[in-house]
Amino acid sequence: MKAAVLEDVRKMVVRQVADPELAPHEILLGVRAVGVCGTDLHLFQGHGNYNTDAAGRPIPLTEQPQILGHEFAGEVLEVGKEVKDLKPGDRVLCDQGRNCYSQKIRPLCAYCAAGDSHQCAHYQEHGITGLQGALADYVAIPAVNCLQLPEDMPIELGALVEPLGCVLHSSDRVEGTSARFTFQGPERIRNILIFGSGPAGLLFLQYLRNVRRFDGTIIVSDLREKNLKFAEQFGATTVNASEQDVVEAARELTHGEGVHYLIEACGSAAVFEQIPKLLCKQGTLLIYGAGHKGKDMSLLDLLYFKEPTVVISVGASGGFEPDGRPTTYRRALEMVSSGQVQILPFVTHRYQSLEEIHTAFEKDFDRSDYLKGVLKMR
Repeated sequence: MKAAVLEDVRKMVVRQVADPELAPHEILLGVRAVGVCGTDLHLFQGHGNYNTDAAGRPIPLTEQPQILGHEFAGEVLEVGKEVKDLKPGDRVLCDQGRNCYSQKIRPLCAYCAAGDSHQCAHYQEHGITGLQGALADYVAIPAVNCLQLPEDMPIELGALVEPLGCVLHSSDRVEGTSARFTFQGPERIRNILIFGSGPAGLLFLQYLRNVRRFDGTIIVSDLREKNLKFAEQFGATTVNASEQDVVEAARELTHGEGVHYLIEACGSAAVFEQIPKLLCKQGTLLIYGAGHKGKDMSLLDLLYFKEPTVVISVGASGGFEPDGRPTTYRRALEMVSSGQVQILPFVTHRYQSLEEIHTAFEKDFDRSDYLKGVLKMR
């Protein structure tokens, strides 16, 4: 089959690779759509490498090239002999993470038993930890990782459910803490600030407005005016950080209280310099972004004195359905299919073949009009 192979930092080559082998509990997926994620960019640029050996050493790309792509959907082409609930022709989205259910491991590890699948003791992840990702013609993936798409859902939209699943998991973790300020407790969250109006920031915003029904002030800060226009459409008060001082703007918008709940969804290390000045005492900080380069994190020393509740989250954990399928992905799929959360409006770049995908990483991420890219195959 053909695949886009990351052979070294900033070196992606489309070439032939071996077809995946199909295990009895797996399906062979014909990849039809792949979302291009900021995590993919970090891997491409060499700012992150989550493919490690048994000792935790990152394995260089020159030693073990990777095929990226962890937001994906496609058509079932073949099923293993143990698969009874999917058939060729079905359209599915996929959870890219292999956990105890995915790998038929019993008893479940403590993390899977608690619903924390992304922390599975045996965890592997397509397109992230060395397992073949979806920037290829085919992927072999456990059937329990797949959810059928509604008949009227565009295949590219199915591929973009994954980032919403990650936002749901992060939000669940925040809402499960014993923080001072909560959505339902005696001291209510009255204001929220989201750093970044990229795909993650816009998904958090829609979740808070349309699913959580939060009606207080939500401030969204970014450098890109076009992105901020989307945030305004989804109910945010925006601050263009290239024109305004975010700390001063937030102080005015929160009437001097400071931010009760701050979501870092931009992956920029520079914002950590502002966070201690923004967050109120015992407020909540969610660190969602990744790829923080260029700052000495000792600048967070000033934050410690405010005793914040700090939550760091990754992936789309959240328990399993009775058939072993991922609950968080099902929730996210329902929110997207019902229209509660919109994604397609901010897809700005589309790619038609593997041969085009390198432009996303080499050029398009740096464009002022880029927000979200998706590859649609066949």
